[in-house]
Amino acid sequence: MPGQIDLRNTKCILDNGSVIDKTNTLIVGGGQAGLAMSAHLQKCGIEHLIIEKGRIAERWRSARWDSLVMNGPAWHDRFPEMHFDNWHPDSFPNKDAVASYFETFARQINVPIHCGVEVTNVTPSQNGGFIVKTSRGAIKAQNIVAATGPFQTPVIPSIIADNRISQIHSFNYRNPKQLDDGAVLIVGAGSSGSQIADELLRAGRKVYLSIGPHERPPRSYRGKDFVWWLGTLGKWQMQTPPIGKEHVTIAVSGAYGGKTVDFRKFAHRGMKLIGMTKAYANGVITIADDLAKNIANGDLNYLGLLAEADEYIKENNLDFPAEEDAKTIMPDPVCLTSPIRQLDLADAGIRTVLWATGYIQDFSWLTADAFDDQKKPVHKKGVATIDGIYFIGLPWLSMRGSSFIWGVWEDARYLAVHIAKHRS
Repeated sequence: MPGQIDLRNTKCILDNGSVIDKTNTLIVGGGQAGLAMSAHLQKCGIEHLIIEKGRIAERWRSARWDSLVMNGPAWHDRFPEMHFDNWHPDSFPNKDAVASYFETFARQINVPIHCGVEVTNVTPSQNGGFIVKTSRGAIKAQNIVAATGPFQTPVIPSIIADNRISQIHSFNYRNPKQLDDGAVLIVGAGSSGSQIADELLRAGRKVYLSIGPHERPPRSYRGKDFVWWLGTLGKWQMQTPPIGKEHVTIAVSGAYGGKTVDFRKFAHRGMKLIGMTKAYANGVITIADDLAKNIANGDLNYLGLLAEADEYIKENNLDFPAEEDAKTIMPDPVCLTSPIRQLDLADAGIRTVLWATGYIQDFSWLTADAFDDQKKPVHKKGVATIDGIYFIGLPWLSMRGSSFIWGVWEDARYLAVHIAKHRS
């Protein structure tokens, strides 16, 4: 039954005489990637287990802020085989609905998952396959699928070494009441940073937002959500990021019914925009002189997508409603025309710095020569350079959409077929 490992697998005698459980493929991680992988392995008739140290979709439950909703509409951000019940296709389900969705999916396909068990080490076996050490014993597996996702270890840059300032990562943020009184500096203006900044501003907080390079798509245009446009224009299927944009974040939101992230509107509502945070000394943050450039490049990305959409509509003679107002860029606020280059935190009343600065991947549990010098997986479409090791759920694994719910489904199909072909 879901939530329990089926221990009726055949037994395997190791060299030291101990008896461990055996399976063909062991999946580490019970989130969207692990469940998609399980579904396709079932279709291929491959015996497998999932090991999850928390609960199904644990990150959606305990590592997201209270008001978080999906960044894509319900019709798009889902597995092809199951819709979101009780949610309009164009709505943005909340985090609890997403966790419930994956839990329901796991029940429906009877996923062989064991929750509350941590994989502590995976090493190649002398007799082929891998020995998987867990908090509840060992398992022998022919294949290992790392499905732990891209959001593993939060990154807080070591810029502010000052215990007078409260510092928190977006990973640990839950709601405005959690933070100390006073103004808040948010570093990072991707989806997380921009959404949290908006929430704090709506809660009456004074907010400073440090903005780096970013993409800023429209929430929707001419009657279609931006995710539809990315698919129609072939952008989800891009196999490699444009040169120089490997780490550029995307500022998009499904919050408040789904609205385009517009930093100028934030500023006109009272938010203070600043460039990238560079250094800190004696209570003062030094700010890069790049705010105008970052905002301008975000505008180019936004207007460029509108232009491509217009061209597509024209070429295909589509009767989509006009939306000329979408191309109007608001006047630059003062914080953009006269940018702040130094910020005294005490003078600004800033008592909290919230870092929306992303994550690093952590595969320390996987002891195998499957990584480069930066400890990043070496693979081709998720197939590692070491036989029997697979990765899934990572950004740009096979395409731009690989880390999204529908994207892991496509990648899982490919990896399951690869495992089936190499079953012998």
